[in-house]
Amino acid sequence: MQDKNLEFSTMNKNNITKTLLLGASLAVATTSFTSFAANVPAGIKLAEKQEIVRGNGTEVATIDPHKSQGVPESHVIRDLLEGLVNQDADGNTIPGVAESWETTDNQTYTFHLRADARWSNGDPVTAQDFVYSWQRALDPATASPYAWYMEYTKIKNAKEIVEGKKEKSELAVKALDDHTLVVELETAVPYFVMMTGHTTMKPVHQKTIEAYGDNWTKPEHFVGNGAYVVDRWVVNERLVLTRNEQYWDNAHTVINKVTFLPIENQVAEMNRFLAGEIDITYELPIEHFRRLKKEYPESVSVVGNLCTYYYSFNTKKKPFDDVRVRKAISYAIDRNIVTDAIMAQGEKPAYFLTPEITAGFHPEFPAYGKMSQKERDAEAARLLKEAGYGKGNPLKFSLLYNTSENHKKIAVALGSMWKKTLGLDVTLENQEWKTYLSSKDQGNFEVARAGWCGDYNEASSFLTLMMSNNTTGGQHWGNTDYDAIIMKALTSTSESERQAYYAQAEALIAKEMPIAPIYQYVKSRLLSPKVGGFPSNNPEEKIYTKDLYIKAQ
Repeated sequence: MQDKNLEFSTMNKNNITKTLLLGASLAVATTSFTSFAANVPAGIKLAEKQEIVRGNGTEVATIDPHKSQGVPESHVIRDLLEGLVNQDADGNTIPGVAESWETTDNQTYTFHLRADARWSNGDPVTAQDFVYSWQRALDPATASPYAWYMEYTKIKNAKEIVEGKKEKSELAVKALDDHTLVVELETAVPYFVMMTGHTTMKPVHQKTIEAYGDNWTKPEHFVGNGAYVVDRWVVNERLVLTRNEQYWDNAHTVINKVTFLPIENQVAEMNRFLAGEIDITYELPIEHFRRLKKEYPESVSVVGNLCTYYYSFNTKKKPFDDVRVRKAISYAIDRNIVTDAIMAQGEKPAYFLTPEITAGFHPEFPAYGKMSQKERDAEAARLLKEAGYGKGNPLKFSLLYNTSENHKKIAVALGSMWKKTLGLDVTLENQEWKTYLSSKDQGNFEVARAGWCGDYNEASSFLTLMMSNNTTGGQHWGNTDYDAIIMKALTSTSESERQAYYAQAEALIAKEMPIAPIYQYVKSRLLSPKVGGFPSNNPEEKIYTKDLYIKAQ
């Protein structure tokens, strides 16, 4: 994607963006950009048919941004709704509905909305739309699974609204006029602008919701402000989006139609790609990776990803309320076998919840991460014996994972490791996506497969997941010492101090082991060579179909 600005170079634009987001000593931090919509590079010949088909892993639970919590949902919502900011192909924060913003203290932010932003029914997108939408996301009546995220933005009164102590109208977000939005935070949050790009902070059309309630997301009712609108939705078959002719930058959009396919079986998805039915897969079957790399090198895409794969212990259930049991299970996982033999696509063994590629994150390795696997296995056996388990009393538990052949392969392999090393008896239980999310949220599991991808590129995006009032990821830990550390980090205005608190938080996770980190993701998929504009350098994998195009073959 080519960035153009009449006033300063691309390098200066990136520096100004980082200054605004990370906090600077400037009296006023402001930014103003021209359009960063996708432009097809010179010399590229476009295909006559500009339609794209994407594998999306599973059937989306919802396309309501205030009721979603998964990656598959976010992929679709990103095309349907546009927040204040977007990201470019390199992960830089760029204008969305807001064409500029400013702050003098990283605590009060003023956003200037573009005058030509429109809803798909032709209504103007206004600052009041964001006031309504953010109030709705926090309203206990909405039951948003990501209300906690809104609380962590530190918008004044957000926490009290979530707790039912204040009315949603008291949220410190004001529309000064149709195109000026002012947000007041409880404390300085230098990365607040970055946070507004999250799915939960996208706007919704008030009149449509008031008219149709939960049915507003049906194709015949849907009104959005993104580059696309819902055209057809056949549950468990396909979700088809077509261009929103009212979108403010529709003139630079190339793809006319995008179809999302809910394919959970990676081999089936691979076969449909090789048959020419899919242009971008959600992932690929790990057992075919080497063959695909050899036979279709032009189609195998492997990029870094701001995500961590881990197993979560339900510390509210015995015997997982015993740290010795949790540590034994975690230590006995041979992470190198998982990354090098099972996945084998460039993944890195994980000993932290926060991926090491996260901006500014440089923690010290925990002691168990420095051990050899033989040493970890010995310590695991000692801990388990100390907790009262052994040959005469083997530990038995169930391991929950959502339907996926890749998740199943890892679960089977780890079950075998635990059986061989510690004599554990593990029952595997798989559930489809919606049921799996519900089971984790409600605490109906013993040990569960989990994965977390950063909502923004900062360690707090991962570490707030483990706080007591956050059950989105199904953690149910409830450690007040941990909560206190994170609250200190969130209220600190010093970058170095924040990073020190983040390191303390990771050290406490390693000590108490409420989760067992397994590997840091890379994202491998099959990507057709005819697809142009794919954001391979975006660590959060924020793909906007409006920035893609199909090249002539």
